[in-house]
Amino acid sequence: MHNLKIHRAWLVAAVTFFALIAAAAFRSTTSALFEPLEMEFGWSRTETSLAVSVNLIVYGLTAPFAAVLMERFTVRKVATLALAMVALGSGLTPTMTQSWQLVLYWGVLVGLGTGCTALVFGSIVANRWFVARRGLVTGIFSAAYATGQLVFLPLIASLIMTTGWRIGSLVVATFSAVMVPVFWSLFRDRPADVGIEPFGQPKTQPYAAPAQTKSIRESFSVLRSATKTVPFWVLAGTFAVCGWTTNGLIGAHFIPAAHDHGMPADTAAGLLATVGIFDFVGTILSGWLTDRIDSRILLVFYYSLRGLALFTVPFVLGPTVEPPLFFFIIFYGLDWIATVPPTVQLCREYFGLANSSIIYGWVFASHMVGAAIAASFAGAIRQTQGSYTIAWITAAILCLCAAFSILLLRGRPKVAG
Repeated sequence: MHNLKIHRAWLVAAVTFFALIAAAAFRSTTSALFEPLEMEFGWSRTETSLAVSVNLIVYGLTAPFAAVLMERFTVRKVATLALAMVALGSGLTPTMTQSWQLVLYWGVLVGLGTGCTALVFGSIVANRWFVARRGLVTGIFSAAYATGQLVFLPLIASLIMTTGWRIGSLVVATFSAVMVPVFWSLFRDRPADVGIEPFGQPKTQPYAAPAQTKSIRESFSVLRSATKTVPFWVLAGTFAVCGWTTNGLIGAHFIPAAHDHGMPADTAAGLLATVGIFDFVGTILSGWLTDRIDSRILLVFYYSLRGLALFTVPFVLGPTVEPPLFFFIIFYGLDWIATVPPTVQLCREYFGLANSSIIYGWVFASHMVGAAIAASFAGAIRQTQGSYTIAWITAAILCLCAAFSILLLRGRPKVAG
């Protein structure tokens, strides 16, 4: 019966997953809040898009330093504080009256909180607690964004239509606040803290813990070394395209874009939540495939198909959900952030396990900078052109460029992960 006991790593993984959901919940629902805010306060699409862009930039640029803070002050303390910041930022949103407050609450407070509980956080947990099943666990953590979207987006859209956007924002704040004591009580930083070894550690082999990064100077030192290599620029560039085509474009603008085509907001929110369902499946499947197939092959496949799918968006959006649109939703959901597990794996392979969390932190920063540029670019295109068509086509071309750039990663990685 002892062999059937669940390893403590899975409890840590579960509480990490729910913390990631709390961090993702507010960010996944911002597109549903665009039009209610614009109608109530008279703000433009450029102003609301700016708040999302600031959120994405702060979110992304916080991630590399969050890894350093987590090494120095413990993951448990930093992630708990981050959850409190998400709760505070989303909780203050109903009190705002000026657009600069939107930037402060969404952009800075929620951005800092989500940045500290981004996928870099998940990468650290996977590296410390798992030797076997790292790809699968990384995929599960990646799917947390989809789960937050799936659970909260339809709820927020429904609340906006029935009780107003303020109640919707408070629901997210409450969930994040509840997660603060839950996370603090159940999470532990390392297996050694509870006297065990990571999941999958061979009994005949001593466990070698990943080296700790204890200073921001070290983080920049790792970055400087990485920027001299082709793999870093390929991974950073392609992940920027991933951010552009997910969080920045679809995540921020799908609901208002669908509304432009005559679709009710709650229907569009339901479709975006459906993306979350298939994202959950696709990202976990991608984690499973990453343990078995060359990550470079997976990325070429993912980016190519994503680019082809984006070309179809201007032609399939309409007032009702027709089969071509639903096919796009299913496909795009499966491919949404399937790129994460193979990208994390390539960071490990090219730069080694000891530096992989820091490298991925910087690669992830490029992901969110790409998303931020896309959010503002798409908002500006919509305001000046009256439609999102140019934004869709631009994103499609960028995906195809990303797929081709993966071909620059020739030969086997120099550093084993």
